[in-house]
Amino acid sequence: MVDRIADLIGGFSGSMTFVFLHMCWFLAWFLINTGVIPAVKQFDPYPFILLAMIVSVEGVLLSTFVLMKQNRMQKRIDLRDQLDLQINLLSEKEITKALQLLLAIANKLEVIPSPEDDQELQEMSSTTSVDLLAERVQTDLPVKN
Repeated sequence: MVDRIADLIGGFSGSMTFVFLHMCWFLAWFLINTGVIPAVKQFDPYPFILLAMIVSVEGVLLSTFVLMKQNRMQKRIDLRDQLDLQINLLSEKEITKALQLLLAIANKLEVIPSPEDDQELQEMSSTTSVDLLAERVQTDLPVKN
């Protein structure tokens, strides 16, 4: 629930509506506190110290919300990357097996030279240790916290 609120605030703070509301708020603040609107009593005369404090606090809070949103987005990206890796590793197994079957059929029909004559074909049709590759990726990549 808190994360969703932080996402909403972080998303809203990056919108033109947010900019427009702030422009209206600052304009009203300046007009009131410079005495342009005599019907409203000035509460923060120039140099607008209260406004500066409020904007500073808002900046700290907004930057925190934006960082929270970025962290959640990064976690989603990391999960997608992990899923992509798993799919790619599975695809590697499937493609290698399909290539091996095609080579077996071609050899049986004597359509192409044997894999020993073609180094690239031999490498592509050899079984890749996907589990070893996955372990290597896990150990070689830096761990994020």
